Amino acid sequence: MKIHFLGGTGTVTGSKYLATSGSRQILVDCGLFQGLKQLRLRNWDALPVDPKQIDAVILTHAHIDHSGYLPLLVKKGFAGPVYCSSATRDLCQILLPDSGHLQEEDAQYANRRGFSKHKPALPLYTQQDAENCLSSLKAVPFSDSIDLGEGLSFELSPSGHILGSSFVALHERQTSLLFSGDLGRPNDLVMSAPSLLAHADYLVLESTYGDRLHDPADPRVKLADVINRTSKRGGTVVIPAFAVGRTQELLYYIHLLKKAGEIRDLPIFLNSPMATDATRLFHNHLGEHRLTREQCDDMCKTARVVNSVEESKFLNDNPFPKVIVAASGMATGGRVVHHLKAYAPDPKNTVLFAGFQAAGTRGAAMLAGANEVKIHGQYVPVRAEIAVLHNLSAHADYGEILGWLDHFRAPPLQTFITHGEPVAADALRHRIEEKKRWVCRVPEYLETVDIA
Repeated sequence: MKIHFLGGTGTVTGSKYLATSGSRQILVDCGLFQGLKQLRLRNWDALPVDPKQIDAVILTHAHIDHSGYLPLLVKKGFAGPVYCSSATRDLCQILLPDSGHLQEEDAQYANRRGFSKHKPALPLYTQQDAENCLSSLKAVPFSDSIDLGEGLSFELSPSGHILGSSFVALHERQTSLLFSGDLGRPNDLVMSAPSLLAHADYLVLESTYGDRLHDPADPRVKLADVINRTSKRGGTVVIPAFAVGRTQELLYYIHLLKKAGEIRDLPIFLNSPMATDATRLFHNHLGEHRLTREQCDDMCKTARVVNSVEESKFLNDNPFPKVIVAASGMATGGRVVHHLKAYAPDPKNTVLFAGFQAAGTRGAAMLAGANEVKIHGQYVPVRAEIAVLHNLSAHADYGEILGWLDHFRAPPLQTFITHGEPVAADALRHRIEEKKRWVCRVPEYLETVDIA
């Protein structure tokens, strides 16, 4: 068996790993690159493998950096099944068409305003392209062994990152190759803890937070402080949040704060149709998270849903104190960028980030202290307070990763450290080698490794 690293190397986006065995070619994850322009340009490049020659895709979870290339893969000729958990299928049916719609919307906006260098600006793929790929999604139960032919099989186990997220264990007769996808946290308020696995001959391990530990403090304390001090000065809190995972956790935390009287009873708005639909899905997958049906109801009722562009514009034109939760989590697109244009220039407001910000994103620039950010071809001054909730991440930190690895009965023959910025990936490699004496390596983009 060979692994071809087509993404998720040197960055936290674009996850794609091609496993080949005999004549079979299996793609684990099929994500979009995000962040730095040179990374985003890779989305337009031809894959090193003909999509028609790929036999199957297996998704670890639904986030766009792991699933968002699927519409293009199908458009370019892939005709096989896309295996995933039931919740991942349900989320992809929401996320992928929304991704296509946003790309069409952004291209149309660029053409109207004339700020694109391309004449005309085109979407990477359309909403219809995304709709066309949905019939390929095949939900499989956790722990079931699925035959891929020619001695290959796989099984999924819950990874605790978001609804439906999975570890993928790929088996070639006597050899096992385990993909962590995104590894969740053991004590998350909403998601169940990751499954504890005991064996893999080879391991592909994420390293998003491979160089840091999460703040052990209760995130509710800082969230309440940010909301209270911003509303006290008459400002609005804008929270760029991933539509799946982070938004639901934020809504539940805000519900708890309001219930305890720890924040003012100010209006909360959820401006993401995709996040609204994803939040409702928690009722359909009660066994995969810690919330009861009643708690899911509370989470869904926390915010007023913004249903139209007109309502979204109304929020920008009326600067009364409020909280706006909107996608995307790194402020790379979607409705949140319009809110940033409206609220970032005013020092009484706060932009609150609630997760990892990849290099090259507006979120990373704002956290680094940028005085202005480019939105829709214009530079927007950043005078608002910039805050971050580091400990609300759905990714395990290096301590939690090492704790999860402790359950392996024996070291893998080799551990590949992926899905991290270069410093984070190398820091995790060093820690695993030093503390566990495992053989590790950080693969390069487009590198092929023979693990026979």
